[in-house]
Amino acid sequence: MQDQAAATPICDQGDAPPASPVAAGSRAEVSRRLGLLRAELAGRGLAGFVVPLADEHQGEYLPARAQRLSWLTGFTGSAGQAVILAETAAIFVDGRYTLQVRDEVPVDLLTPHQIPDESVGDWLRGLLRPGDRIGYDAWLHTPAQVARLRAAVEGAGGTLAAVDGNPLDAVWVDQPPPPGAPAVPHPLVYAGETAAAKRLRIADLVAGGGADAVVLSAPDSIAWLLNVRGGDVPCTPFVLSFALLHRDGQVDWFVDRAKLGADMAAHLGNGVRVEPPAALGERLDALVRGGARLMADPGSAPAWVLDRIAAAGGAAIQADDPCMLPKACKNAIEIAGFRAAHRRDGVALARFLAWLAAEAGHGIDELDAVERLRAFRAASDLYRGGSFETISGSGPNGAIVHYRSSPRTNRKLGPGELYLVDSGGQYPDATTDVTRTVAVGEPSAEMRDRFTRVLKGHIAIATAIFPRGTAGSQLDALARHALWQAGLDFDHGTGHGVGSYLSVHEGPHRISKGGSGVALRPGMVVSNEPGYYKTGAYGIRIENLVTVVPVDLPGAERPMLGFETLTLAPIDRTLVAVELLTAGERAWLDAYHSRVRSDLGPLVDEATRAWLAGATRPLAA
Repeated sequence: MQDQAAATPICDQGDAPPASPVAAGSRAEVSRRLGLLRAELAGRGLAGFVVPLADEHQGEYLPARAQRLSWLTGFTGSAGQAVILAETAAIFVDGRYTLQVRDEVPVDLLTPHQIPDESVGDWLRGLLRPGDRIGYDAWLHTPAQVARLRAAVEGAGGTLAAVDGNPLDAVWVDQPPPPGAPAVPHPLVYAGETAAAKRLRIADLVAGGGADAVVLSAPDSIAWLLNVRGGDVPCTPFVLSFALLHRDGQVDWFVDRAKLGADMAAHLGNGVRVEPPAALGERLDALVRGGARLMADPGSAPAWVLDRIAAAGGAAIQADDPCMLPKACKNAIEIAGFRAAHRRDGVALARFLAWLAAEAGHGIDELDAVERLRAFRAASDLYRGGSFETISGSGPNGAIVHYRSSPRTNRKLGPGELYLVDSGGQYPDATTDVTRTVAVGEPSAEMRDRFTRVLKGHIAIATAIFPRGTAGSQLDALARHALWQAGLDFDHGTGHGVGSYLSVHEGPHRISKGGSGVALRPGMVVSNEPGYYKTGAYGIRIENLVTVVPVDLPGAERPMLGFETLTLAPIDRTLVAVELLTAGERAWLDAYHSRVRSDLGPLVDEATRAWLAGATRPLAA
């Protein structure tokens, strides 16, 4: 059964560049826009203003209307923040973007700074005078972010002030309208639980937390709770909106009615009242003045929500979004959907890898590979678009963890190099995310050694058995052990949670050194992706998605858990140094490849099937 958006790949519509970006090197346009903003700030009595890369929902992907940082500065990276003062300005980015920011932003107008090495407070110190007011938009920052900003500004001698209406919006005359993609029901055949049942289940958690209602601002929580999907942002099927879930299970959904088709009324039922987004403030005021106790998540809600509750005379109960953990624990129908989606995705990956084996080293480049992989996925009528922008890195570009190929950086896949491709798809029954590293031609002994150590870490996670109550942080070292033995490591987490036709990055669980402290539970889906990166040479990452499952271990004195691997795609045998693997590790890889071959073989064309037979043959063969 297909959902009601089957004809429209809703997750692809945001893949265009940010709206109204400043062309790289367009100093005159950046100067003009900064001048307009500064005049607006002066008229409001502000000495400066903070421009984050964020929207009201703190999402990973933003609608065109929220691309304020790009419009003002020309910077198109996925993370950053600018601070504009009357005579000077700075832009703060992390290490991923130290080169890109200098290519896109006139650095004589906005001085680049790398975080966390250089902070906003350090830059402001000495620039602010007593009484200088620095403005911020409380819709675009969480309370924790505001607290850090306030400490920085006050530490430099100024004061931080929330603005009434974003001054940048006042000067962005051709700012795109709010997104208006249609919202559609997410069918029970994929969701596995009715929205009514979810509302009552989460309402019990709200009541148990001492609240009368919870403010929901995370789009994936609302989409999961109401069993709806949309297309307001790239790569994730979200309906941008807010909601109030009351302790009786009733919901006030603050959403543009123009997004809701005739089928939504029947889907939502009597338990959901639709209200315009602008009504949220007055509704919060009325509830607080009526004595209601409201819950909000300080880690994801805009500071505006907590400020509004306080202004009405209340004090928000600050707690984690109550949808987050239940959403992460997929039900049996959702897990079945993950298995089906990964078979479907595996067919596309097998076709792509077979094509790659024939064409790599013969003139194709990173962008060619991105487009070909997209086309293979799009051959399925259930494909809804990419779950994130594909990372396609040849040679030294593969060593850049969050690399995005562009016409400026595009490289051909050259002989003697490694090629890393990290990609995913959105399907109505699941979200996928997979990375494969392949050799183009003959790999070096060092490449094989590093790849095999990464593979050993991957297998260690895949085969881990652990007691209930274990957090991902307790497993992370398993993925690194073989690398550590050679004095090597990688600087990203080993695994992140994944949503069910939602966000490819989903909390609250993860596998990483720092970890979240959240115990892994049955039904959670998490990536298994150790890696190794040699700057200027190559990158290696092997990523499958796994789900947490109960393990029946004879003689166990407590309940045990393990992982079921969901992803189906060959791992490059030519990169495996078999002598570094234990007998158990060799058996795991052979068994995994046997499963890949048996599950995908009947579903692919004859040429791909022939390639797949060779790519998945036992290591001893």
